[in-house]
Amino acid sequence: MTRLGALLAALLATAALLAGCGAPADDDAPGEAASPGLRTGTVGLLLPEAKTARYETSDHPTFVAVVEQRCPACRVLYANAAQDVAAQQEQAESMLARGVDVLVLDAVDGVAAAGVVAQAHRLGVPVVAYDRFVDGADYYVSFDNELIGYLMGEALVGAVRDGADQDGTGQDGDGHDGDGRRPGVLLVHGASTDPNAKALAAGAHRALDGEDIEVLAEYETPDWSPDKATEWVEAMLTRYGGRVDGVFAASDGIAGGAVAAMKAAGLDPVPPTTGQDGELAAVQRVVSGDQYMTVYKATDQQARTAAELAVRVLRGESPRATATIRGVPTLLLAPRAVGVDDVGRVIVDGHVHTTDDICTPPYADACRSAGLLDEEPAP
Repeated sequence: MTRLGALLAALLATAALLAGCGAPADDDAPGEAASPGLRTGTVGLLLPEAKTARYETSDHPTFVAVVEQRCPACRVLYANAAQDVAAQQEQAESMLARGVDVLVLDAVDGVAAAGVVAQAHRLGVPVVAYDRFVDGADYYVSFDNELIGYLMGEALVGAVRDGADQDGTGQDGDGHDGDGRRPGVLLVHGASTDPNAKALAAGAHRALDGEDIEVLAEYETPDWSPDKATEWVEAMLTRYGGRVDGVFAASDGIAGGAVAAMKAAGLDPVPPTTGQDGELAAVQRVVSGDQYMTVYKATDQQARTAAELAVRVLRGESPRATATIRGVPTLLLAPRAVGVDDVGRVIVDGHVHTTDDICTPPYADACRSAGLLDEEPAP
């Protein structure tokens, strides 16, 4: 499928999703009991970690607010596993023992989480896999992660081929650096236990396939840890001195770690580096030129969709899916690639981060160059 075709498919899926699950019915006003059949119930929300800022700043509060709005008589039990598989297992067991009616699970480890699904099903509790796929779940709500990986990989290919390696050598007409070598990139993936990381990697490789770009090395970052990413990139810069022309970083947190390593190595400006999540720090790096791009995922929309779905399942409804993945009815949302020229339109106008949040004093000049702030009046 072409990039345009994939984007159109994702957008159509989102439209169908909102029509079938996200939009209130005429008799379903916010803040009121959604239907005469709505019963009191408990929804359990299990999130995997807090190193990625979105989970505590967006996913959790949005999910709780929507459940409270759509089902005032319901309550939400919440726990964050801090990237600990055993802790998440205990949290799930505790919620099931407390009588949750629906379990929304963002798994630390997708394989281990299949046991949570089996235990929930033994108790008659449906499970919504959230953000990360889990075999056997009743529903799955996420973004098209292979498409996200492809968008990042495609952006990296374009940056490298267009001479955006920023190492001062330039490239010849065949896309090679001035010394005649093929451009080289590092691929810094997410955790091996996360199925999303595998999908992101598959998308990145699809974008790189057939390109005259050398993959110097790849790394699966334990726990998506920025610190581990920094350590690995530092080692690769020593091994491949002068040959790293770009970095595929599977998340904004990993991108921050990679950028820190490259800055510590004296690379200024740093080679183009990807990311995803639209985190504030990443958007600031995009504006300043330290990060080439991010992929914005409307995590509040994802959390809203999962909360709507949980309430409908609680009612005994069977919401329609937009896709099926390994037998699990799936609702996929569309991501958006964001470079410096897109920050104003996608991030600021989309009310993701404000100009005041982004354009703090260290970033004021970069914001002016990006058109996010007016030029200072002449003295």
